[in-house]
Amino acid sequence: MARDQRYDVLFEPVRIGPVTTRNRFYQVPHCTGMGYRRPQTLAAMREVKAEGGWGVVCTEYCSIHPTSDDDPYPTAALWDDEDVRSHALMVDKVHAHGSLAGVELWHGGRAAMNAYSREVPLGSSSRPVGTIEPIQTRAMDKADIRELRRWHVEAAKRAKIAGFDIVYVYACHWYLVREFLLPSNRRSDEYGGSLENRTRLLRELIEETKEAVGDTCAVAVRFGASFGGLDEEPNTEEPRAMIELLGELPDLWDVTVHDYSREMGTSRFVKEASLEAAMGWIKQATSKPVVSVGRFTTPDTMVRLVNQGILDLIGAARPSIADPFLPKKIEEGRIEDIRECIGCNICFAGDQTGVPIRCTQNPTMGEEWRRGWHPERVPEKGSDRSVLVVGAGPAGLEAAVTLGQRGYAVTLAEARTELGGRVSLESTLPGLAEWARVRDWRLAQLNQLANVEVFRESRMDAEQILEFGADRVALATGSTWRRSGIGHWHDDPIEGWERENVLTADDILAGVTPEGPVLVFDDEHYYMGGVIAERLQRQGVETILATPSAMVSEWTRLTDEQPQIQARLIRVGVRLETATALEAIGDGKVELACVYTGRRRTAEVASVVMVTSRDPLDALYHELANRIDIVRIGDCLAPGTIATAVYFGHRYAREMDEPEGRSSFRREHATVP
Repeated sequence: MARDQRYDVLFEPVRIGPVTTRNRFYQVPHCTGMGYRRPQTLAAMREVKAEGGWGVVCTEYCSIHPTSDDDPYPTAALWDDEDVRSHALMVDKVHAHGSLAGVELWHGGRAAMNAYSREVPLGSSSRPVGTIEPIQTRAMDKADIRELRRWHVEAAKRAKIAGFDIVYVYACHWYLVREFLLPSNRRSDEYGGSLENRTRLLRELIEETKEAVGDTCAVAVRFGASFGGLDEEPNTEEPRAMIELLGELPDLWDVTVHDYSREMGTSRFVKEASLEAAMGWIKQATSKPVVSVGRFTTPDTMVRLVNQGILDLIGAARPSIADPFLPKKIEEGRIEDIRECIGCNICFAGDQTGVPIRCTQNPTMGEEWRRGWHPERVPEKGSDRSVLVVGAGPAGLEAAVTLGQRGYAVTLAEARTELGGRVSLESTLPGLAEWARVRDWRLAQLNQLANVEVFRESRMDAEQILEFGADRVALATGSTWRRSGIGHWHDDPIEGWERENVLTADDILAGVTPEGPVLVFDDEHYYMGGVIAERLQRQGVETILATPSAMVSEWTRLTDEQPQIQARLIRVGVRLETATALEAIGDGKVELACVYTGRRRTAEVASVVMVTSRDPLDALYHELANRIDIVRIGDCLAPGTIATAVYFGHRYAREMDEPEGRSSFRREHATVP
């Protein structure tokens, strides 16, 4: 299909200093959970993006020296020649598809605890390191600053040897260079105080990097264009003055904001193109190309930002993870095939737990090398056997799509009228509407597959499955929330759980409105307890949320949204009872206990909603396991995230008919000299 002419501007080449990118699609630096520990995994992942049409593909933040050590998080590094070899592997793979490769040189300053290297952390002044660590930085003297500049130049030279086309000076977020830029930098020497002094280090790093590598490499600056948090008006006064001072020095400005929760906020709180107000002025202050992000998934938004002179390059991290082939699909006129990011930040959670990133929408992310998976190609079917998939939730839909793409004859049976399972239900909760994209993309793919039959309102029992006679059966029947209260905190049912006024998240998703006051007991610690409490409070039901954790929705620290969730619940009027366990349910009251002291107290409530753990709906499996070829996938196998369900649906379909005993998993090993 021909490309829509409206999008031609997105495929124009852009000059960046001494190099030229083939189009305006720019994968900005983003974390991967791979870094220096998994160079082959990393190189294969970045290669797929170049193959998918991204004109520029960058690394994650890349440490320049052991005093910038972010372990246990696996960052990139350019400390020595061994690191050059690892980066060259990625660069060569990116170049093979006609794309430019960029590297983001990084010094963490007080954000780098140096837990592995045990070097003394450095800072513009002596301040506490990280968030709660009981150590402080050493205030850098001018000799330290000279050393920092030398390290940066040496790393830039290594980047050039590795073959990189774009070399970054990283001057935003809460890292070292930005420490010098902030008004809180009250140093008494020429690197502190006035705005000109505070920008001195950044100016020197740009100039010295250009002198070292600028003949063949473009020099980019990643810069925070505003101060202010998620719910504040962007404050651009000082950043504007800084760019007016430095605007023509680098070859490219990569513009963002200082606050990660705003730059990469979840769709529950931050929508597409959310940074426009903060970075719309940059082109007025520099003639150099500008790139920025905004979780761009719609080409119309991309074109508007280019045509309005706001951006020269369309920056993306999460959209390039959800669909590495997004540019190519626009180029080929296949807009409906774009796998749009849902803004859940499961990708970030992977990095924050020190493992390769994964994606709810794209189950192949992070598996390109270790399993050999490709987001756009699957192997042809290995037999002519037919497959019945029971349940059209995220696992069932993904399995049906992938099996269909492989060429198998597939029947998908869903008990409800609406397909999508938990995704269709949960996307009705406050802020989660974009999660419906998980369902919608897969339904669009199914509509293109003549070999997949879909039957709605087709609840199947064991005899019907046997009578259907498929060669293979995959049960994707999901799970139900437990009423008993068993979860992380309680191993046994909570006293009084059988009462009629005890509900679960399933009841609320089905439209039940409990009598208030209602206690939501959240012992799952992800998003569900919080969104259920928010929905009920907005419906006018007085709501209390109790959780054994010291904060609500604690796991969402990994998706970088926990403070926003807690703040929203407070604002809408939900009463929060943290570090509190539900111990018993009585007539019009509950007993709560402090998780530290065990001290009990009574609260008057009319209803209780349990959000603790789930039971797999696997009775059919146990009834048929010894009679036919049947497996469980998704929540029916082990309740988890939507991303987990999609992944195991995909894995089941992709690995069907593989030789028995063959392992499809490779891991990278540390080499012994």
